[in-house]
Amino acid sequence: MKRFFKTTAALAGMVSVAVILFTAIPASAQQSIPQGAKILIKAYPNFIKGYENGYLLMSDGTKMLYDDRRQKSFEQKLDDADPEDMFAFKYDRKSWTPEYLQDAGRSRCEQLFKKMYGASAAEVSRNLVSVPWAGGKVQFTKINGAADSLRAVAKELEKHPELRSYLKSSGTFYWRKVRGANRQSAHSYGMTIDIAVAKSDYWLWKNPGKKETEKIVYANRFPKELVLIFEKHGFIWGGRWYHYDTMHFEFRPEILMANP
Repeated sequence: MKRFFKTTAALAGMVSVAVILFTAIPASAQQSIPQGAKILIKAYPNFIKGYENGYLLMSDGTKMLYDDRRQKSFEQKLDDADPEDMFAFKYDRKSWTPEYLQDAGRSRCEQLFKKMYGASAAEVSRNLVSVPWAGGKVQFTKINGAADSLRAVAKELEKHPELRSYLKSSGTFYWRKVRGANRQSAHSYGMTIDIAVAKSDYWLWKNPGKKETEKIVYANRFPKELVLIFEKHGFIWGGRWYHYDTMHFEFRPEILMANP
């Protein structure tokens, strides 16, 4: 009987210690952090320092809701994206023909992008720097190392004279809405470059009058080697979207991290 009480007391003590140890751990450490939130913290450490109770913890002391829990249509994930929606689509780096409605990167949480790059043309402009590009210069944001990444692309492309005819810039920073939509273009944030418009293909040019969820015919004339160099340095390519835009390269390291 004494042995029974001793064993019972010991078990009770172990449970008490376990309870104390568990409750001593901060709530932020106890919870499960969504994979997308982990990726955003890693991709943008200067702006996002953690995650707690459904919110991204920003470096300026503010919080941003990660997932609004709403069931959204394809168009809503583009027009009204939260940070979680940015990971809703597949960026397939193993195939050169995108699957139906797989447009990873077209969803951008405007609250997050404006927090990082600027909420107006004037704010974005303050962080633009000149980057040497194909014998000239382009304006690109220095935020998140985007300009440094474009410099790395340009330096590597110098070793490939066969790709030079694709490098003429068709535009970088331009504060505007996406054509036919009520959301900011990626060009608004100064982290996107369009090149070789004369050799590019855009889904609406090839499929006039088609709506976002209708089936379309894919087209591309850009060489794979060019795309791989951009992706190596943190840029996604609009040609990997079902709604393709082959001239379009956008600095989005989180999309590449989520789709290795």
